[in-house]
Amino acid sequence: MTASQTTTTTDMVNSPAHYGQGKIECIDYIEDFLSPDEYIGYLRGNIAKYNHRWRYKNGLEDLRKAEWYHKRLIAFMEKQT
Repeated sequence: MTASQTTTTTDMVNSPAHYGQGKIECIDYIEDFLSPDEYIGYLRGNIAKYNHRWRYKNGLEDLRKAEWYHKRLIAFMEKQT
């Protein structure tokens, strides 16, 4: 396989390429400008979205995204105590 034929694998759950264009991760920016309650709502909304659509859209990828947001919510709540 030549260099031009090499494919790269993108992790669409933990670091999708379209979120890495700036100096700061999008999720960190969102956490910074929202109030704690707003941020919790944002995380909960994404958990609900991915849990709802997994059967109809991206299957396991959406379940992993829901899990990612759930872990992020747990980590955030641990910092609050």
